[in-house]
Amino acid sequence: MNGKTSDLSARSLERLPEENSGRSRMIPLSIPHLAGNEWSYIKESLDSGWVSSAGPFVDRFEREIARYTGAPHAVACASGTAALHIALLLAGVGPEDEVIVPTLTFVATINAVRYTGAYPLFMDCDDFYCLDAEKTLDFLTQETVSGEGGVRNKRTGRRIAGLMPVHVFGNAAALDLLSCTCRERGITVIEDAAESLGTVYTSGAFSGKHTGAIGELGCLSFNGNKIVTTGGGGMILTSNAAMAARAKYLTTQAKDDDLRFIHNEVGYNYRLTNLQAALGVAQLEQLPRFLETKAAHYAQYAEGLRNIRGLSLAPVPAYARNNHWLCSLRVNEGIYGCDRDALMRRLTACAIQSRPVWGLNHLQRPFAHCQAYRIERATELWQTTLSLPSSAGLKAEEIQAVIAALQQTT
Repeated sequence: MNGKTSDLSARSLERLPEENSGRSRMIPLSIPHLAGNEWSYIKESLDSGWVSSAGPFVDRFEREIARYTGAPHAVACASGTAALHIALLLAGVGPEDEVIVPTLTFVATINAVRYTGAYPLFMDCDDFYCLDAEKTLDFLTQETVSGEGGVRNKRTGRRIAGLMPVHVFGNAAALDLLSCTCRERGITVIEDAAESLGTVYTSGAFSGKHTGAIGELGCLSFNGNKIVTTGGGGMILTSNAAMAARAKYLTTQAKDDDLRFIHNEVGYNYRLTNLQAALGVAQLEQLPRFLETKAAHYAQYAEGLRNIRGLSLAPVPAYARNNHWLCSLRVNEGIYGCDRDALMRRLTACAIQSRPVWGLNHLQRPFAHCQAYRIERATELWQTTLSLPSSAGLKAEEIQAVIAALQQTT
């Protein structure tokens, strides 16, 4: 099985043209590490005939994710975006509402808000790329008014129905500062924990809690580049049994009578397949080892970059144990001698894939008309950040090759 897995990993790498750029030995940014029971469990799913959006591996994956994260309930979805969409609906977010979101995040977070007919209200980020809690509190204090209809934005008059913090790169957002205020004002917290499976708070009010298991709802992603993958998939976490039951109802086409095909609401084809869940169960078994390996990768990068002037490893919060999903650089052009984009081109020439942080969402054409509040730090980090190879299967010598390439460009 391990031999087959190694072959699969090699073939997967060969099939990623953007990661190869014509080279056979490109060090990729973040690809799956398939070294456990993946083949065995997928074969078991195939042999059983349970391959679609029902089956024992779906139930098992939900139970094991719930047990791992400490969330009482977990509902498997077809993607992380689907999980976000359903979570927003469960939170009562609807047309003409607003949801507070960070501008620095993958666009899926923002798209899910628009699926409901609501509008994103963009916030700046902190030094860890996560939603700036202090600016968010300032906005809620200075720019909103509370009444019978809930909290409303003074500028737009819209109800602020939700807050969606994103645990960017696996960094835990500063929820201590936000959760009480949101609860007092009736604003539902929906955590986008797509990148942070395995990240745990180690101090503060949520010490011992996993990201995604703190807000009323939390969402995970199992896309191919995540620390645990099902190829594509997601999960809704909640402590609310009624919300979990409704999530299953909505994600399976809102079936009120399976036999007679009665549907009393609009539903969605959003459930994870048994085949994908089989892969997820095998991946989750390896998560503790993945976390140890990624922590070692971060430490090796930190040591290697220590004496390269103008480059620094992006910090992680001291109040959490990080999953180190992506290790990222900050490039000081004046000291290092070239900017982020020039460095990315040079790394590509050395057969090393890197990636800039996502384009800021308040500047994207579909959302340019939406309100953005005091965006400052996000602009700086957007211009200077470059993510480095961070796969769980990355070898120490490959990290050393990356560090050597960074040294050569000075």
